[in-house]
Amino acid sequence: MGAFLLRFDWFFASRPEFLPFVIAALVVKPAVFMGFGLYGRYWKYASVSDLLVVVVGVTAASLLLGVIVVVAVSGRVINEFSRSVLLIDWLLTVVAVGGLRFTIRLWNDPSITRAAAGAGPIRNVLIAGAGAAGAAVLREIQRNPGLRLNVVGLLDDDPVKRGKRIHGVRVLGGLARVADVITADAIHEVIIAMPTAPGGTIRRVAQTCAAANVISRTLPGMFELLDGRVSVSRLRGVDITDLLRRTEILGPVDAAHYVSGRGVLVTGAGGSIGLELCRQVAHAGPRQLILLGHGENSLFEAEHQLRALPADVPLEVVVADVRDRDRIRQIFERYRPSIVFHAAAHKHVPMMERNPEEAITNNVLGTANVVAAALESGTARLVLISTDKAVEPRSMMGTSKRVAEQIVMQAARRSGRAFTVVRFGNVLGSRGSVVPHFKRQIEAGGPITITHPEVTRFFMTIPEAVHLVLQAGGMAHGGELFVLNMGQPVRITDLARDLIALSGYSPEEIEIVYTGLRPGEKLEERLWDTGAEIEPTTHPDILRVTEHNEDPRVPLERFAEAARRGDRLQLEMLLAQQVSTYVPPRGSAPTTAD
Repeated sequence: MGAFLLRFDWFFASRPEFLPFVIAALVVKPAVFMGFGLYGRYWKYASVSDLLVVVVGVTAASLLLGVIVVVAVSGRVINEFSRSVLLIDWLLTVVAVGGLRFTIRLWNDPSITRAAAGAGPIRNVLIAGAGAAGAAVLREIQRNPGLRLNVVGLLDDDPVKRGKRIHGVRVLGGLARVADVITADAIHEVIIAMPTAPGGTIRRVAQTCAAANVISRTLPGMFELLDGRVSVSRLRGVDITDLLRRTEILGPVDAAHYVSGRGVLVTGAGGSIGLELCRQVAHAGPRQLILLGHGENSLFEAEHQLRALPADVPLEVVVADVRDRDRIRQIFERYRPSIVFHAAAHKHVPMMERNPEEAITNNVLGTANVVAAALESGTARLVLISTDKAVEPRSMMGTSKRVAEQIVMQAARRSGRAFTVVRFGNVLGSRGSVVPHFKRQIEAGGPITITHPEVTRFFMTIPEAVHLVLQAGGMAHGGELFVLNMGQPVRITDLARDLIALSGYSPEEIEIVYTGLRPGEKLEERLWDTGAEIEPTTHPDILRVTEHNEDPRVPLERFAEAARRGDRLQLEMLLAQQVSTYVPPRGSAPTTAD
């Protein structure tokens, strides 16, 4: 009606084509709009994409009406029709349909409704990082007035962004201004929205916040973002995982491209490394992913996490103990995996010193069972996850892993298959590792217990370690020992002090107590034997290492028999015969004090 009114003034009602066109429009437009989903959208949160749908839907309806008009005029149903009416009708419909819906969106804009948000004081927030992550966090805060957060500004080192406004909030300057803005604008909390920034950058921002007694939180890292779970509710307190004393090793997310379309089995799938392996492998699209583990609860949690991923991968969850040779053989025969990642192992040095039989049966005999089953079932590629504690070992745990390496190497040489070993140091944040342990001690008010003031360890985050493991697995031809670039070793004391500061405490509030090295522990770890040959690979953070690696010469039956009897001295003797660099710790026999 508006189109006829604008075209023919007040004489529009007398036009013979007016009523047929109105009837056609009342039939065509609702039908087309329903087809384009205009009646099924929640316009309170409308966006540019929703506006585009309105324009496309109205255009489609107008084109269909134009076809009807042409047919009607050609068939002499109506004598004439003004083409400008169609154009005016299109324009007015876009304004009416889009305007009505976006009025709902504007009425619910946070800038209008903020004053009516929930009770409680408003907290001033500063966002460090004005990239895509920072903009996403800002937008979600604005869309949730009930959070009672007021974003004062953003900081970013990109000079192009300084002084500009993002969603109405100004970029106040570079990251060096954190302390100034905290003081000037009475900031209560800083959100670090730089998921790909180097650890040193995040560390400086977090330490500045801690010095100013202001809470700092950070977004998840890159590999966590793959799960698509970024939101304000996913903000977490600054974790030592983000504060490596080196640049985090990041790379393309398709590191596991070679598993695409193949059956993949991961042992120890309920553990920290095993679960992350499954998560990153799932994104590569394997034909089937088999999770094998001994703990049903951890496997239950792992399965639920993996099924929540966007990647649609067929999962099989198998509860089994790698020490059960017949059961492992049956599993491999049933699924016939093309690729195996063997991450199942006992890893705690002091605990394995007290329970040497478990270290041998799980790490040595369990590895032998997995390797034998892989050979029998035709597995083409196997990757053993090893540890720096296997280098010139002093512990039951480390020596058992060294023997596991030997088993895999020998199988590669004899079979010609791509069986390989990837060795690295400690991973931050894994279950039972030092960071969660320190956190619990800090939450309890201290003290933090450390074995020795000069003890150092190599550290790497779980996602980057797994990323490099997958890269190394793709390089394997058979019998290689790959070692990951762990950077410089970190003093555990420095790690503890960092965590104390980032938790908002001063060194005087949380005491550090030194308890002395335990049996099997070393002051420092190394990544390869003395005299080993080191070669670069196509990846700058993966090295190929050649060591004097003895073939297994002690029959596995002797290890099994000594473990069955619980004969520690016999186990130490067998390990010393098998690993020439192994030196049992003095006083390694368990005591009540230990």
